[in-house]
Amino acid sequence: MALSKVNFNSLNATPTASKFITFNSDADGLAAGDVGGSLNLISTATASSSANLSFTSGIDSTYKTYMFKFYNIHPATNNAKFTFNLSIDGGGNYNVTKTTTMFRASHDEDDSGTSFGYVASQDLAQGTGFQNILQALGTANDSSGSGYLNLFEPSSTVFVKHFISRGGQMQENGKSLDGYVSGYGNTTSAVDAVQFKMSSGNIDSGVIKLYGVS
Repeated sequence: MALSKVNFNSLNATPTASKFITFNSDADGLAAGDVGGSLNLISTATASSSANLSFTSGIDSTYKTYMFKFYNIHPATNNAKFTFNLSIDGGGNYNVTKTTTMFRASHDEDDSGTSFGYVASQDLAQGTGFQNILQALGTANDSSGSGYLNLFEPSSTVFVKHFISRGGQMQENGKSLDGYVSGYGNTTSAVDAVQFKMSSGNIDSGVIKLYGVS
């Protein structure tokens, strides 16, 4: 049976080791739908030696949050980075000014080294270029990267456009890398399109799914 509500009536004044909070789908209380949102699939883009994967529809005022999930992104060019940019003209131009920050953790495949920290070379300071979200991907057959990008209230005409991304990958030198990127598109115009591409070469393979979060 799915857990859907917290049964507040099941809380004991004196908790026992076996009963602190009881979950009951028929009880009154806080519905799970009020705690977290559901993902509503809008579109799917699949790469096959593709110059880019662009989402030019489905990003509007319907949802407050949009989530892109990317699966097994594999580059055609070794040491290429997986990047994204925003558009305010339906995909005519991907050049929204952004300020971003990035940190990462890494671990060598042979256990020879680890690292953790802020990476200044991967951020933008009021830059219009594409933002890196997966770094130095390799072309080995088993090498790829996966993760997500959340874009918050892109249709707002009052506030800047915040985003958060996290990605895990097998780097071109065999490292496991966990990267975090966040920032904002410095525009009060509605963002209505997003494009993903490699810093060089094509996206050899991979899938990106766009969801609205309700």
